[in-house]
Amino acid sequence: MNDPLHLAHGLAGDHTPPDWPPLTAGEVATLLRGYPALGAPIRIDWHSPRPLSAACLAQTPHATVFVKRHHRRVRSVATLAGEHRFIAHLRDRGMPIPAVLRNEHGQTVAALGEWVYEVHERAAGVDLYREAISWEPLPNLDHARRAGHMLAALHDAAADYRAPQRDTHILVARSELIAAPDPAAALRAQLPHRPGLADYLRDRDWPHELTELLGPWHAAAQPRLAQQPRLWTHGDWHVSNLCWSDGGSDARISAVLDFGLAAANVALFDLATAIERNAIAWLALDADAAHPDIARALIEGYRRQRPLDAADLHLLADLLPLVHVDFALSEVEYFHAITHSRANADVAYDTFLRGHAAWFRTPAGQALLQAIRAAG
Repeated sequence: MNDPLHLAHGLAGDHTPPDWPPLTAGEVATLLRGYPALGAPIRIDWHSPRPLSAACLAQTPHATVFVKRHHRRVRSVATLAGEHRFIAHLRDRGMPIPAVLRNEHGQTVAALGEWVYEVHERAAGVDLYREAISWEPLPNLDHARRAGHMLAALHDAAADYRAPQRDTHILVARSELIAAPDPAAALRAQLPHRPGLADYLRDRDWPHELTELLGPWHAAAQPRLAQQPRLWTHGDWHVSNLCWSDGGSDARISAVLDFGLAAANVALFDLATAIERNAIAWLALDADAAHPDIARALIEGYRRQRPLDAADLHLLADLLPLVHVDFALSEVEYFHAITHSRANADVAYDTFLRGHAAWFRTPAGQALLQAIRAAG
């Protein structure tokens, strides 16, 4: 068995040491003793470059499985089990999602020491965008259309899912702040329950900064956002979380991955997230950073499954400068209170939270929003 060294995707598009130590052969062997049908692992084939957890593909005599490990401060057993219930619901309605395997105790989550683990079937198909960084634009219009269509199918499958909101803010794509009539008041009410974030914000004039970055977007979007039906969403609809039948332009999506950011929101929030993830080159913000053709292709694919009228497109455009707000603050909290990286917390606050919102005031950002409004 082997434990290949690897680097993770950094916040600047570089490769850096991961936040968490990589999974080791011995660790995976200990975990998989609780999954006797798989047999003892033979080797680790690949380590994920995603930085916020540790994950790998492990080969056993009977299968290749995807093993993911979280620190208990990031995901509790109960929090992760709730995510798995959403996956099970979607699978029951025909969504192509790899099954979460149960251990000898019938549980989908295993806790060992300070770590919490999950084991999944290997995803079907080709992981075309496995090495893509989450802020890299999608280069293929046909794939964008299929990604939009599959997102709409997921929303249809989620329509009858009823569950409370996720019990954590850490690394979850929620929307309570942007949906609130007064986001600063809503965040102030959360801070006693989020001491790590409160500690970071103590050094910031955050009420002014939050009001400034939300600007006119929130006033335009919030009343309409509050009227949207509640729906559990994926939260991280980037093509690196999709597998494909082959490498061609006409490939179909064979698997949907990674529900770690899933939460109760509204459908347009998820579509806005998909545009933010796939249609803007956030790591190289120049005159060509926006890709309105990709945004339109995502919308076109989505509309083949779920209708969007002109009012929906206007709300979608107004949501786009806001869709990252709750998650950016969750990253601030994660880096400051859990990994204790002030530098990364500052990047999450200044570059992600404030910088992304400010970009939409540039000519390129304004042009992208107008292209979305005109997509009908």
